[in-house]
Amino acid sequence: MRLSIIVGGATLALLACTSDPVGTGAFTVMGPASFDRTFTAATGAMRDQGLAISVEDPVNGVVIGSLDTRTVMASVHQQADGHVRVEFDSMAADDPALMARISRNYNRRMGR
Repeated sequence: MRLSIIVGGATLALLACTSDPVGTGAFTVMGPASFDRTFTAATGAMRDQGLAISVEDPVNGVVIGSLDTRTVMASVHQQADGHVRVEFDSMAADDPALMARISRNYNRRMGR
């Protein structure tokens, strides 16, 4: 029983550092980086894909952009352990390829 809890916890920790399966419309990335760099990379990745940014609020860590009828929101949060977490969420999951492209652009901008 104890081993399954440890393995389950390790699995959750790994999932928190990667992205959700394609098609869910959301993904999360965590890593050691500055808040400002992460926020700028998230915003830039959305712009790279042609999204018009309607909200860019670094104080609250929120970026909202749209392309045609699709809206994507990025949330950037500083974690207590020093990591910065960014979550991208598509309000219209009709284009999972868009989320994958944003993810690739974000990773490129972060030097990954």
